[in-house]
Amino acid sequence: MRASTRTELLPLFLQLCRARAFEDALAALWREGRISGELHLGLGEEAVAAGVAGHLRPGDALALDHRGTPFLTVIGVDLVAVLKELLGRPDGLCGGRAGHMHLMSRAHLAAASGIVGAAAPLGAGFALAARTLRSGSVAVATFGDGAMNQGMVLETLNLAAAWALPLVLVCKDNGWAITTRSAAVTGGELRARAAAFGLPVADVDGGDVEAVERAAGDALERARHGKGPTFLLARVTRLEGHFAGDALVRTARAPAGEGRAVLSNVVAGALHRGGAGAGARVASVLHLMDLLRRARAERRDGRDDPVERARRRLPAEAAADAEARALAEIREAVSAAGGA
Repeated sequence: MRASTRTELLPLFLQLCRARAFEDALAALWREGRISGELHLGLGEEAVAAGVAGHLRPGDALALDHRGTPFLTVIGVDLVAVLKELLGRPDGLCGGRAGHMHLMSRAHLAAASGIVGAAAPLGAGFALAARTLRSGSVAVATFGDGAMNQGMVLETLNLAAAWALPLVLVCKDNGWAITTRSAAVTGGELRARAAAFGLPVADVDGGDVEAVERAAGDALERARHGKGPTFLLARVTRLEGHFAGDALVRTARAPAGEGRAVLSNVVAGALHRGGAGAGARVASVLHLMDLLRRARAERRDGRDDPVERARRRLPAEAAADAEARALAEIREAVSAAGGA
């Protein structure tokens, strides 16, 4: 039985808008060349961050993956410091040395890693420390479905169950492992894997912030009361590609424009002499076309966008006001960081 009260939708929607506005701001800075290297955005995952983070208390810890900025936004990390970090400034959150994949805020007990699956064992360490040093505190670890094939994640599921750690393992399942469909490289079913270790499993629509809020609240209450870990599978849609400027998404959205060079190379390769036989080549081309079809279908009309879904449940005026407040806050942060 949950002891905490559920959060109303409007405050959750405000957090969704803050996270979305911040991700959009990062994307804009990347397109301008202000943020260098790859940029892994959390667009489409904002409901997971808002739904989980609303239940966190001082003393709780977060082990994040390489799309950690939505969580950092909603838990109250100084966004000016985050922006300066991504811009490579020495006065950034981590001295300008972390980039977007290795952000850390000691004050919030939050740390991210660019190593696939590394958040799971880090979260287990956080959970052990919480139980030892801060009774009643918990830890949360986030990772994608592709990370479920990493040995360290499976080892963490085992150890978390064996030690009854106060840990919530949040798997953000978008069906993709970079540009590979997860089903093509994953045997069995993710919920069954976690259940096999004895973990309670919650399967939730990760685009529904209220559903995430309820499931996360139950899982975190279990952990706080010494009832052990929970595996929370949140099914989300990756609204952009694996990274900003992903060629798969660009090609899927505009095959005659952005995808012209990619498709031209594919056709040239398929017709090139030598190599695989005709059947294998045809199969490869058809597989690529299927990937493009899936990538386009998942981003076609915004029906899986968590911000859009929450907006439709609110009075138009209240939703518009929340969005305006969030956008103003993020614009002010960008300006203060020298990104405007």
